[in-house]
Amino acid sequence: MSSSSASSSTPQTGAADAGPWDSKTKQKFETKSKSEFYDPCQEAAQRSYKCLYRNGGDKSMCGEYFQAYRDCKQAWTERRKKETGGKFF
Repeated sequence: MSSSSASSSTPQTGAADAGPWDSKTKQKFETKSKSEFYDPCQEAAQRSYKCLYRNGGDKSMCGEYFQAYRDCKQAWTERRKKETGGKFF
């Protein structure tokens, strides 16, 4: 396996480093209808699913992707709680 293919199998953090809760995400979340589901970490979730698919469902191969999703979700909920004074909704 070459180093270029190894790097393509690890999660990329470029845009995710800015955090899941930017002004665009905030506007999208706040203007959605009450019945609409919006996940600012959907991109990280999709990468996790793709990893599972590539590896035949072997979860041990995708730990970094799962952790990236958990980190994104945690950062989003903490930021949201801070902005709403502890009330999530």
